[in-house]
Amino acid sequence: MKSKTAMRKKYKKIGDFIELVDERNKELQVDTLVGLSISKDFIPSVANTVGTNMANYKIIRKNQFACSLMQVRRDKKIPVALLQKFDEAIISQAYPVFQVKDENELLPQYLMMWMSRSEFDRHACFLAVGGVRGSLEWDDFCDMEFPKPDIEKQREIVKEYNTIVNRIKLNEQLNQKLEETAQALYKHWFVDFEFPNEDGQPYKSSGGKMVYNEELDKEIPEGWEVDNIEQLVAIIDGDRGKSYPSQEDFYSKGHCLFLNAGNVTKKGFDFSTVSFITKERDELLRKGKLNRNDIVLTTRGTVGNVAFYTDEINYTDIRINSGMVILRSIKKEVATFLYSLLRSEEMKQTISNFLSGSAQPQLPIKDIKKIPVIIPNDNTINAFDLKCSKIQVLIDSSNIQNGKLIGFKDLLLSKMTKVETEKEAV
Repeated sequence: MKSKTAMRKKYKKIGDFIELVDERNKELQVDTLVGLSISKDFIPSVANTVGTNMANYKIIRKNQFACSLMQVRRDKKIPVALLQKFDEAIISQAYPVFQVKDENELLPQYLMMWMSRSEFDRHACFLAVGGVRGSLEWDDFCDMEFPKPDIEKQREIVKEYNTIVNRIKLNEQLNQKLEETAQALYKHWFVDFEFPNEDGQPYKSSGGKMVYNEELDKEIPEGWEVDNIEQLVAIIDGDRGKSYPSQEDFYSKGHCLFLNAGNVTKKGFDFSTVSFITKERDELLRKGKLNRNDIVLTTRGTVGNVAFYTDEINYTDIRINSGMVILRSIKKEVATFLYSLLRSEEMKQTISNFLSGSAQPQLPIKDIKKIPVIIPNDNTINAFDLKCSKIQVLIDSSNIQNGKLIGFKDLLLSKMTKVETEKEAV
């Protein structure tokens, strides 16, 4: 086997293969304005540009990079991205824009893969200077090293990586369509009241009887009720007692998954970054343990994100932290209905009306209990569950597949340090 010293000789400085680009939007010919996210993507800019001289903005073209070297130590990442979605865009002049000098020597996509690695960010954080908000100097960025195999090997690696990434994107697009379908069905049945009647016809437009409800100030189907949400579910908080885990009680593997706010997103559960507690710590906690078909609702900071703990999810032991609550239905059929209700635009608006706290928005349990909801009859809830539970199974299956694909993607990134010497190993 080759020594580490010999392997290290295969590494090259990034600065030997890139060059800065400073092309300004002087003629105002480009109007697609993008920003840079800490997740290493270009995003639509939210900056207020009223009265701004857009001629000073930098033009960035396809296969060029932009980065931010400020506050690297604080953020523990270098926001850097490769423009692929557009042929050209404009970006703030505060960002360095650079490109690969010779794409026959180095593929931009290969370099972006290297800069996506967590080890790359850790090294950049180590090099950053300037205190808590330490920045990285351009020269230090250029001195960072990477393994550069021959161009054919780069193409092979990039192709394999893109196959995984594209499959992940395809699954995300599929899930988006499925979620839109579920929400459209919820709206059709429980907002427009066009659920199937006994003859399979749309209830309201087929002359179904409606009665006026004073609390909602509108008509609802006869036999339906309006009550507070606590009539549908038990509301369970996370444990906040003396046994609540401290930072040193969390592990990358363990007996019980411990959810934090980042694990419950607008799209449901996100298990890309997880923390665990031991069986001993789990047994010390009095509440906050999930049962199947529980719904998790975030109640602090980013309020209103929901996730559904269905049978498809692989983790068998899960607890929540104190920034969320569990909504536990008596029956699974009610849980399916409630999950769609909580994801509806109407419920998002209702929740926003109950928020308290200025520095950090909060939704206390006492306020959750007051949220009014329409309660359909059992037959309609059961029929809705038959349709939507099938959609949810597809969503969960796709998410599980994406979790495995993300693992493969991370494994491929971690193996980049070895690609140069694989053919030479003996």
